[in-house]
Amino acid sequence: MLTFKPKLIDELNRLNSKLEIELEEGDMIAAVEHDLWCPGEKFDYSMMFWHDKGRIECGTNFPTRKEFYFDKDEFDDLSYLQKKEVLYEKLETAGGDYENDLSYDTIKSLEEIPPLHPDYVVIASPTAQHYTQLKFLEDYLDGSKILVEKPLFDKKKGLSIKHNKVFVGYNLRFNPMLSKIKEAIAGRRLWNIQIFCGSYLPDWRPGRNYRETSSATKNSGGGVLLDMSHELDYFQWLAGPLEINYAVSKKVSDLDIETDDLLLLSGTSASGAYINISLNYFSLRPIRQLSIDGEGICIRADLIANTLSTVVKGEASDYSWPDLERNDTYRAQHQAVLEDDHYNLCTYGEGLETMSLIDKIRTVSNQ
Repeated sequence: MLTFKPKLIDELNRLNSKLEIELEEGDMIAAVEHDLWCPGEKFDYSMMFWHDKGRIECGTNFPTRKEFYFDKDEFDDLSYLQKKEVLYEKLETAGGDYENDLSYDTIKSLEEIPPLHPDYVVIASPTAQHYTQLKFLEDYLDGSKILVEKPLFDKKKGLSIKHNKVFVGYNLRFNPMLSKIKEAIAGRRLWNIQIFCGSYLPDWRPGRNYRETSSATKNSGGGVLLDMSHELDYFQWLAGPLEINYAVSKKVSDLDIETDDLLLLSGTSASGAYINISLNYFSLRPIRQLSIDGEGICIRADLIANTLSTVVKGEASDYSWPDLERNDTYRAQHQAVLEDDHYNLCTYGEGLETMSLIDKIRTVSNQ
């Protein structure tokens, strides 16, 4: 792990308000004096510590965690795990000679975490590792806030949380469009909800072979049903429990993976609305849309274009969020955890409910 000393941070502040570094597989960054660290994907104890004196803002989508952004005014020291010569090359554009400002520091095991007494821990490792890591933290930490990147586990497992506050990283709840939809449909009778989300897995992580990512292997907890469970969560957040009538979760495309790349689901909501959900890894042109029809209401939402059209009691309205960035919902989610604002957060109990739904989909699909 390489440490950015205060002299380097001051120079970066002078040259630019932010520093951007692309992480390689297994890389780690940290703000040492604030007990912060954050590794890249496929790191055995892939987590991030947060402290109330600073934060690390994550770029791109959380499944890749390939870029990280630092608000450097909030840190005294930053550490980054990568080959020294590679780091120098990436910092050349900032100017200056930083060789004397770099030193090594290493965290090698989960057992080194409890002595740090972290205020906030983010588990962002491959899904199959979540249970073991969360159980360790629950056993050895007390009073910490823990955010588990979605989904909670690779399948539903029993784990009682008594010593810490645990949340699940379904950050789409912090999308202002979904918040507006939730407000618009409150108390209304809904007839039909259709959700469609498709993207092309090889495009998810630029520069990496998709066949070698966690999404491609069952042992890592990959597959559409787990990777793209945002839609399952926000549906329940908007409309309540889902009763499954039909489900197919399987691999159907020519992608060179062993996991499911398609989910087709139909069912009914607790209030009787008919539901259709379609998710896949193989859409060459990304799409993420939500349609809702009900008594006196019509909603059409595009979560990629950030546009929303509604008809409520005969009055048509159009909304857009042109300045909404992908990272805004992550920042809002982390801020909510840090400030104990639980209104939009996915609780541990709600995360378990989504795991129950995922297990039911698997059962129905295999019948």
